[in-house]
Amino acid sequence: MGTGKTAAGRELAKGLKFEFVDLDNLIARKEKRTINDIFNQSKEPYFRKVEKETLKEISGQENQVISCGGGIVIDPENIAAMKQTGRLICLTARPEIILERTKKYTHRPLLNVASPLGKIKELLEIRKPYYAEAEWTVDTSDLSIEEVTRKILEWLKTK
Repeated sequence: MGTGKTAAGRELAKGLKFEFVDLDNLIARKEKRTINDIFNQSKEPYFRKVEKETLKEISGQENQVISCGGGIVIDPENIAAMKQTGRLICLTARPEIILERTKKYTHRPLLNVASPLGKIKELLEIRKPYYAEAEWTVDTSDLSIEEVTRKILEWLKTK
């Protein structure tokens, strides 16, 4: 969260003339409740189950850019599905940057804690080996959305 997945994903989709799909928004529409409500009412394991099912439903479709939540990679089957059906790119940022970018939002269930910076660092550490499974990683800390998109488009041209 806070790395620019949604904003860069939208721009990337425009540049490629693809459809943009935000997986969390799709899940919220499917469930008819917010991600925050899903976490609060049904808890994270339920969310991860729905996330996995939704990814399976849409990942085989062509000409789309899918923006996924950062925790999706914890399930190796999700990583495999993404790699089999497209390119897996990880956007990352320094913890302080992520906090700055997300602090004004209350819809981040994993950051609704006493120490959001501590939680960000914890999540990044836990997810580090999973994020390393990406084909390519872009540190967005000091980049504009346009720069991130340009880097991704340049990388995709080499594939």
